[in-house]
Amino acid sequence: MEQTAVSYAGFWKRFVAALIDGFLLGIVNFIIFIPVIGLMGLGAVTDVGENPEASAGLVAAAIGAYTLSFLAVGAAGWLYFTLMESSEKGATLGKMALGIRVTDMNGNKISFGRATGRYFGKIVSAMILYIGFIMAGFTQQKQALHDIMAGCLVVNK
Repeated sequence: MEQTAVSYAGFWKRFVAALIDGFLLGIVNFIIFIPVIGLMGLGAVTDVGENPEASAGLVAAAIGAYTLSFLAVGAAGWLYFTLMESSEKGATLGKMALGIRVTDMNGNKISFGRATGRYFGKIVSAMILYIGFIMAGFTQQKQALHDIMAGCLVVNK
């Protein structure tokens, strides 16, 4: 049986894919936050001195609206990455544009759970001064820390 050689996606290819995905998620964030700002009004939290009782309610409502918005943005990012990377394509739109995909260590499609672990592993990769991401440029299989944690590879199609 003949085995084909695996071509791992390099750091710069992954970086550009991440920029594309970040741009797309930025648009989603904009779509989520602008209505909240419009509904609350930018002045709602700035006129605190005129009527403290009414302003306190507005401030509490604004904090609640912003909190819900942040949760919605966080959920959108998590679902975008996990649903796309665990799909048959195995890639986000940015990865598709660059011709790369996420697989398990055997080259198979990853599960939703593994994609979720990989997504939250990116927090660890970022917390250590992004060294977890930079590792993809130096490891043998071009794995970032979150790839190693989740048992994944990012390969060229």
